[in-house]
Parts: sequence; structure tokens; C-alpha cells
Amino acid sequence: MLSTMQDVPLLISRILTHGSTVHGTSQVITWTGEGEPHRRSFAEIGARAAQLAHALADDLGVTEGDATATLMWNNAEHVEAYYAAPCMGAVLHTLNLRLATEQLVWIVNHAADKVVIVNGSLLPLLAPLLPQLPTVEHIVVSGPGDRSLLDGARPRVHEYEELIAGKPTTYDWPELDERQAAAMCYTSGTTGDPKGVVYSHRSIYLHSMQVNMAQSMGLTDADTSLVVVPQFHVNAWGLPHATFMTGVNMLMPDRFLQPAPLAEMIETERPTHAAAVPTIWQGLLAELTAKPRDVSSLHQVTIGGSACPPSLMKAFDDLGMRVCHAWGMTETSPLGTVARPPAAVEPGSDEEFAYRLTQGRFPASVEARLTGPDGAHLPWDGESAGELEVRGPWIAGAYYAGAGTGTGTGTDAGGAPLRPADKFSEDGWLKTGDVGTISPDGFLTLTDRAKDVIKSGGEWISSVDLENAIMSHPDVAEAAVVAVPDTKWGERPLATVVLREGASADLEALKAFLAGKVAKWQVPERWTLIEAVPKTSVGKFDKKVLRRQYADGELDVTSF
Repeated sequence: MLSTMQDVPLLISRILTHGSTVHGTSQVITWTGEGEPHRRSFAEIGARAAQLAHALADDLGVTEGDATATLMWNNAEHVEAYYAAPCMGAVLHTLNLRLATEQLVWIVNHAADKVVIVNGSLLPLLAPLLPQLPTVEHIVVSGPGDRSLLDGARPRVHEYEELIAGKPTTYDWPELDERQAAAMCYTSGTTGDPKGVVYSHRSIYLHSMQVNMAQSMGLTDADTSLVVVPQFHVNAWGLPHATFMTGVNMLMPDRFLQPAPLAEMIETERPTHAAAVPTIWQGLLAELTAKPRDVSSLHQVTIGGSACPPSLMKAFDDLGMRVCHAWGMTETSPLGTVARPPAAVEPGSDEEFAYRLTQGRFPASVEARLTGPDGAHLPWDGESAGELEVRGPWIAGAYYAGAGTGTGTGTDAGGAPLRPADKFSEDGWLKTGDVGTISPDGFLTLTDRAKDVIKSGGEWISSVDLENAIMSHPDVAEAAVVAVPDTKWGERPLATVVLREGASADLEALKAFLAGKVAKWQVPERWTLIEAVPKTSVGKFDKKVLRRQYADGELDVTSF
């Protein structure tokens, strides 16, 4: 027996229509760096998205399935592109502006981007690449910037505002297949070439609903969210879509991502929620410590991308900003878990804090399992550690093979799915590369990335645990721990440490500080002070750089 329910496709155009009408007075607020921020209502965003769609289709020849790229900061125009391209049937392709130039070239060509919408301030990054981008036919420039950099460029150059001016403010959005490609994002390519993940309308719609659930971010139209996580990074964690479902105001920082302007945004615009990786919040904490501001409006901070040090979580608690830990990755759209402690746990207790330090609980739509080195599936007992594998309606089942197929389905020219064995199991589960445990009530605790686990004398040492212990020292700003070769034990941990400005602790004192905090045999013998921990394009610790620097003798290492 089949149901009697209507079969209405889950499309991004329905999110846009809902947000720009039911929540038409909600706002996208773009920080300008000086004077009043720029404010645009959801109704205006909807009208301008329609105008942009008309311009893409009528003037630039974008058709269904064409990749439309953005090289932009978080701002209102970027939100308009978020809706215009997928709603008309094209595919939004967000470009990571922090990638190495050779990776950007590879990604644009692999996706066969036809149009690039770019902020004027990023023209110095884009212009030199254009001769290497044969598929790009049009450049659309938004905001101030040196247009002379595009003189003689092969693609046609258009001004964003001029392009959409006079276009109809409504669009007859097509009734697409909900499984059709809507957006694509490439992994940062820390090993090998970046990998393309293609999101469907259906996956984005369902993911947006989960973001808004009370046990996830739980935002309502009474909230304003400071969206620091870049729009080029996994759909800004789903916020540009989720906010249009519920009418949450978005405060967009544009290019002003430094601690001082972020502190000013919080004080003046009074957001209630913010989302970013730990490195952003570490910088903001230092700013607020040096120059206190009224940040009392910000009562929820979502931290993901990498583990939040307990010391950082406690410091934000003291400021009245409650950190909510989350875990995800490009392949998971990204929401995988959110650390909302069970209701039965006493608020403010040590047990509650322990729950908050986990990566969080799996929602109903994300299935998870742990796999041991021998391929056996491990129990959810909070102790058995294995590689995390997941599946669900917003989890990638393959990688994009490139524009040669013309399908966008993640298959190569011969039709075979791109499912490398190190990334997908034989039965289709995504291998995350994260190692951890799962409690009986479904809370995930990650102990390391599989490639970062330190295997010393046949035993595993968690680099994350060591980093958190070191960063709990008041003189430490950042710490990263990597495995280095050892003749006796195979591998041993190397601790690389960034001291706070004016700090007096020395390495011997830091080693002594770990006594009683980690097992004695896990305490590193090798230590070094560095000016800053290398970061990936999305703000995570780039440990491969540290391992290379150690191997090349570039680090001044002290052994105890």
C-alpha cells in the first residue's frame, strides 16, 4: 500500500519563497567596517535573487546544471547567489578563497565553472588565474575593488548591480527533481587533489530542518546569528538556508574577520548566536580579555571544525557565552552531531560539562558505527575506539568526477561511482577518518584523526587530549601535537606551543604541568616554541606542515 500524501519536491526555491514572504522583514546585515552596516530584508533578498537569476539566464546564458561559482566573503550579495543559482536549476559552486592558487585553478576547471561572481576586494586573487580558466565565460564583480586588474581579460566582465538592474523581481522557479544538484563544495585537499561534494536540493532542505531543531542550533525569529563560518565552507554550516526557514536575522562580517571588528559587531548589533571554528574564538577571547566589551547578548556559540579546548569553553562560560560543540565535515553537509547534554543531567555539574566536551549526539537522520582495524564493528560502550563511519540523507555517497560526465551525479565517464575504498565502505557508508568512541546514549567523543593518532610502543596516544591538556596552561595560546619517528617506540609526540603575549612559562615548566593530567608515558619528551600553529584554509591545525618542518630540521626542538 502507498500513502495518500502529496509528493512535493523538497527544493531550495521553497525555502527562499517561504523566507522572503513569511519572514520578509528579517534582515541580512552586512558589516562595512565603517559607519552603519548595510541592511537588506529577506523580502529584498528574494527579489534580488530573482533579478540575479534572470541575469544569469538571459544575459550570461546559464542553463540547468551549469556551475556558477562564487569567490566572495559573507555578505548579502553572496546570500542572493546562494538562492539564485540553485533555484533556477544551476549549481552554486563556492570557491574557498584561502586555498593555494594552484588548487583554486584545479577546482574551477574540474567543476567547469561558467560564471564567477567575485567581490571586488578579491580581484587581486582571481585576475592572475583567469588565463588558466578556459571554461569561465563571465566575471560578475560586486563591491569596491580595482577593476583595472581585469583589463584585457578573456571572460566578459559585468558589474553586479548593473547586471541585475531593471530585471523582474519575481522568477518562475522551475519544479526540479529534488535529487538534482544544487550546490557543490570541494574538500581542502590536504592529501591529493581536492574532492568535490555535490549537495542536492533534498539534502540541503532536510539538513536545514535539522539545523533548526531544538537539539541542534534551535534558532527562532527572535535570534540574530553572527555567521563567521565562511559561506565557502560547507554552506556556512547550513545557516543561510536554515535562517530563511525560521526568520533568523543574519549578521555577516564580510571581510572583517579580525578579533577587534568581531567584538565591535557583537557589542553594537547584539547577536544572540554565532558560529565559527575554535581559532576564531581564541582570537576573540584574547581581544575581550585585553579590551572588555559588552557581549552579553551572545548566549550561544556554536564551535565546530575541530575540537574546542576545555579551557576555551570555560572561558566563554565565564563571559556568559555558552559554547555548543558540534562535529561535521564537507561530506556531511556538515551537521553530524551537536553536544546538547541530556535533560536528566544537572545543569552546571561536572557531568554536564563532560557531555558538552564531547562532539555531541547523532540526530535521527545520521546513522553511525565504529569500525576497528580488522573491519569489525565495535559497540557503543563509550570505551571501544574505532574509525567513525556514517550514512544518512545529507551524507555524501560519492565524490564528483568532474564536468566531463555532464551529469553532476558523482560518476565518471564510464558510469562507475567515485567511491575510493579509503573513503567509502563496500556497503556505502562514509569513512570519516576520525577515531573515537560512542556512548550508549549516542554521544560521540573523537580522540583523533586516524592520520594523527600517535602509535607509540603499540599503544595509541591522542594528540587532541595532549593539546587540550597543554592549552589549559594559562600561558599557552595554542598547542599542536604531532607524531614524530622514534627509534625505540616507533613514534613519540612532539609538542609545538604558542605562548600568550608576555607569558613567562618555559618548556620544562610546561612539561611538568602535564603531571597528573595525562598518563606519564604519554608526556612528550620533545617540545618546541613556534610563533603560530600552521592552519588549513578553513582554520584547522595543519599538522602535515609541522611534520614536514620537523623532518626538514626547521624546528628548534628541546628534548627532556
